[in-house]
Amino acid sequence: MCLTPLSIPVHTILQTRKGQNMAENPNIRDVKKLESIARELRLDILESTSRAGSGHPSSSFSAVEILTVLYFAGILSYRSEEPWAPDRDRFIMSKGHAAPLLYAVLAKAGYFAHDEIYRLRQVDSPVQGHPIYRGMPGVEATTGSLGQGLSFGIGHLLAARLSGLRYRVFVLIGDGECEAGQVWEAAMAASHFRTDRLVAILDYNKYQETGPVSREMALEPLAEKWRSFGWHVLECDGHAVADLIEKLEEAAGNRDAPSIVIAHTVKGKGVSFVEGDFTFHGRALKGEQVEQARKEITNAGR
Repeated sequence: MCLTPLSIPVHTILQTRKGQNMAENPNIRDVKKLESIARELRLDILESTSRAGSGHPSSSFSAVEILTVLYFAGILSYRSEEPWAPDRDRFIMSKGHAAPLLYAVLAKAGYFAHDEIYRLRQVDSPVQGHPIYRGMPGVEATTGSLGQGLSFGIGHLLAARLSGLRYRVFVLIGDGECEAGQVWEAAMAASHFRTDRLVAILDYNKYQETGPVSREMALEPLAEKWRSFGWHVLECDGHAVADLIEKLEEAAGNRDAPSIVIAHTVKGKGVSFVEGDFTFHGRALKGEQVEQARKEITNAGR
């Protein structure tokens, strides 16, 4: 269930964002610091989904380093105190079930108070199980019906062209999502309309809700498919911060074609008993599982 958050005006949420300790538009290049932020985000995802008793922690865990680099390593241009500035870069979470990650990142970036993430999936809360456009500051699109985010991104860029603005749009898509035909219609349109300020990032964790992507509907040869649609294609280790910085910077600066970074990731990354287990796709951890996961995530930096 996804309720429109009419009872909590966005301006009220904005007023509670004081106390965040992340500088505006940070440009952190220290790998250890970025890895530390990634651990904090995983703990936030664990806590928010466990308190809610539902959600998609494993799908959120796989993309943690991707968003860490995007928001905190100087790739994405934003001002959290002015979340709707016309010239801001846009980030669209097309795989909307990873909303717990998006909320954790936005809170860390100073868009709203950290405790807001603990209202995940509550009735009348703006922190719903899938993102709602402007439901929370920094949420650029209502997503969750898979396959639509890339089309939204193209729309943002065509609007920028009409308005004389030069912002970039980054869209995180899932691998199971790439089975949707609209993704490939958007891929074709992006190339046709030369949306060279569009960067897609594929969270290629190899699993979807019902099993391995290779079994449900195989995507390979994936890189070649994107190239055949006229895209600039890069691949990286989606958990290696330095590799992500290099590839995302190249993609963001490319002006010959739309770019996609295929980030090879592990579903449930950071929690041993969740990693690669698709049965955790849509369920929160409970009881002793939470304690074990918290220990593993915390100890990963030691």
